[in-house]
Amino acid sequence: MPRPSRRTHSLRRVYVRTPGGRTVIHYEKRKPDYAKCAICKRPLNAVPRERASKLKRMPKSHKRPNRPFGGHLCPECMRREIKERVRKEFPV
Repeated sequence: MPRPSRRTHSLRRVYVRTPGGRTVIHYEKRKPDYAKCAICKRPLNAVPRERASKLKRMPKSHKRPNRPFGGHLCPECMRREIKERVRKEFPV
């Protein structure tokens, strides 16, 4: 029987095989959902799906793409947004 603090579905169960041949259960916190584009809500590529405690140990270049709106908009929405802003700034 797991101890009471482990009897929750907010922890995921990972079955680990020990060198002695036993299979034991490790309890891990679940990962957060994928980062999504602020406009079209598609999952963002190159944004890791990690907990905040692990994200803060990563370098900035691993946390998000190095481009305008990186980590907030997908590439298609980013291009559309930049084109709209340029058109507003320089009307023909």
